[in-house]
Parts: sequence; C-alpha cells; structure tokens
Amino acid sequence: MAAIVELAMVSPMAARERAAPPYSRIPEDAWSIVAQVHAKPGKEDELRKVTLPLVALVRSDPKNLVYFLQEDRETPGHFVFYEVFATRADFEAHNAMPYVQQWFARLPELADGGVTVMQMRVLNEPSK
Repeated sequence: MAAIVELAMVSPMAARERAAPPYSRIPEDAWSIVAQVHAKPGKEDELRKVTLPLVALVRSDPKNLVYFLQEDRETPGHFVFYEVFATRADFEAHNAMPYVQQWFARLPELADGGVTVMQMRVLNEPSK
C-alpha cells in the first residue's frame, strides 16, 4: 500500500525526468544520421512492413545510441530515420549488418530513388 501512495505522490514532471533519455552517454561529435526513403506508389504498406523490424534490431545493437523510425503523417510511405552512433566506424559497422543489407536489397522494388542520407554531427552544450 505504501508503494501505491508513493507512486501517487510522484509528479508527472518528476516521472518524465526519470524516464529522460540518457543524453549524457552521447559523446560530443557523435555520428548522427538523418535519412529518408519514399515508398513507390502502392508499396507503402510493404515498405513499412519490412522496415518496422529494424527498430528492435538496431536498438539492440550496443553501438547504437539513438534510433527512431518515423513516418510522415501527411504522406504515408515517407519514412525518416534518426540514428546516432558514437563514431563513423560504428555507423559503418551498423550498415554492414546482414539485416540492414537485406533491407537495402529490398529497396529497388519498394522505394522511389533509394535512401537520401544526411551525415551529421551531434553538438552538445559545453559543460559548465
């Protein structure tokens, strides 16, 4: 019973703070990727189906720091990836994984124009 009372006393703000992503583990100058792919007309559902399993697979990679797969609400079949790795070598190792290569192999039949990739670097506020 005491645990329930304790949980009820936790403010939503405090709960969010405890659940915040561990940004401190993302190093300055980390390798960040923003990529997008557009499904061919009529292939939106199939591209979504083969892409969704990547979320769990990539997030289980210890070298992956952040991974989000997003879909444009106004243009179904337009997918945007946000990925962060500590180094370029970590990102390249990710791209060499068999499941990533299998996904890329499906793109000619499912996607218009392949993947557009922006290679970014993470900027962190200097320590105080």
